[in-house]
Amino acid sequence: MESGTSLASTPSVLPYYVFFSQLLGLTVVAMTGAWLGLYRGGTAWEGAQQFNVHPLCMVVGMVFLQGDGLVAVFDYHKKKGYADLYSLHSWCGLLVFVLYFVQWLMGFSFFLFPGASSSLRNRYRPQHVFFGATIFVLSVGTALLGLKEALLFKLGVKYSTFQPEGVLANVLGLLLVCFGVVVLYVLAQADWKRPPQAEEQALSMDFKRLTEGDSPSSQ
Repeated sequence: MESGTSLASTPSVLPYYVFFSQLLGLTVVAMTGAWLGLYRGGTAWEGAQQFNVHPLCMVVGMVFLQGDGLVAVFDYHKKKGYADLYSLHSWCGLLVFVLYFVQWLMGFSFFLFPGASSSLRNRYRPQHVFFGATIFVLSVGTALLGLKEALLFKLGVKYSTFQPEGVLANVLGLLLVCFGVVVLYVLAQADWKRPPQAEEQALSMDFKRLTEGDSPSSQ
């Protein structure tokens, strides 16, 4: 009954924000592909287009493709004789990578490893949510820095003359900001959080009894 009441009180506007956030995300991915295809010659693992694998992978997904993106940019720098990790963009990118790896380890230790107690998981959950949102914000900021850096390398002083590539990239940057704002707004709404289902609550209670030394069948 409580679960049903919580679901019924969920604001009806939430699906529209979720849809809007997904639409922005898909638009960002599509515009990134259009930018690289129209002005940077597409992507490839060899030649001048190898660097383009890096921004594409970073935008499409930090979770699944960040390894490929890092390898691409370091390999490209090595072949071209460029220095590594000297810019603010690269420092922020490395920071995001390290924080995400630490976040993954902590999440596994507290929420998937059977040794963690229920009370310990509850105490850590707010920190996990906070650092997850922080990493997301840093990811968006790093993408914006990389976008600006790529434009300055390619266009130089022409960037201030409203070149088509610069205008398109600026719009892409604004969409990245909008996407980040919408996602953070959705995350900040406590009333929009999905309530736990009955089966999830039952599993949580059983897991709590097992990890704290009681048998679920002893009740």
